[in-house]
Amino acid sequence: MNSQPLAPNSQVRFVDTHCHIHESDYPLPVEQTLKHATDAGVSKIIVVGTSNQSSANAVKFAVEHKNTFATVGVHPHDTKDGYGDIADLAKQKTVVAVGEIGLDYFYNHSPREVQILALEAQVQIALDNDLPIVFHVREAFDDFWPVFDNFSGLRGVLHSFTDNQKNLEKAFEHGLFVGINGISTFTKNSEQQKLYANIPIERMLLETDAPFLAPVPHRGTTNEPARIVDIAQHHARLRGVSLEELATTTTQNAEKLFRI
Repeated sequence: MNSQPLAPNSQVRFVDTHCHIHESDYPLPVEQTLKHATDAGVSKIIVVGTSNQSSANAVKFAVEHKNTFATVGVHPHDTKDGYGDIADLAKQKTVVAVGEIGLDYFYNHSPREVQILALEAQVQIALDNDLPIVFHVREAFDDFWPVFDNFSGLRGVLHSFTDNQKNLEKAFEHGLFVGINGISTFTKNSEQQKLYANIPIERMLLETDAPFLAPVPHRGTTNEPARIVDIAQHHARLRGVSLEELATTTTQNAEKLFRI
């Protein structure tokens, strides 16, 4: 079955599980961005912290805007600057996860040993507050899985997954969801294309990572939560399922994981 755009009165709704529209340098007007999202059927938005200040901004944004939620955490790039505010911020009512946290060995903006210590500390904050985790892992899975396995009871999502089948299967074995964004609509890597096409929608979360990674057919523009629909349409076509089915399942996944 080919997916079709949702009718204006459709009850199907989407969740953008990962975006950065709360940042002060987000280039589009916030109210316009939120209206676009609502008009597209995006009923809930999660704004994701990447530093102490970004996380504080995310909490404030979620307080001030209806149907938005926050995550708090220090991105591996910024762990060299510390993560001292996250424990307190994680206790705020609008916070639904710790993240994005993890390991990034592609750039090594922070030393690897610092990244690992920060990951361990922030995982413990998530456990202390019974929160899921938004993981950012890039070219670092060999170090990531041992850290993960040192803890029990973790739940969460691998954000913007671009790795291989082996680590995808490990993610599922560890009970993790996988975050799918615009990359899946424009990658030229045949292995990635095959990988994305075979991810079960029961383990999938939709995310824009706005303002980054605008999906086809919006390449070269500022991304926004309304573009979740384009990502969903792409994956519905790949799987031969209706847009409604994919939207319903991924929304249920998000609501279950983040308790929203």
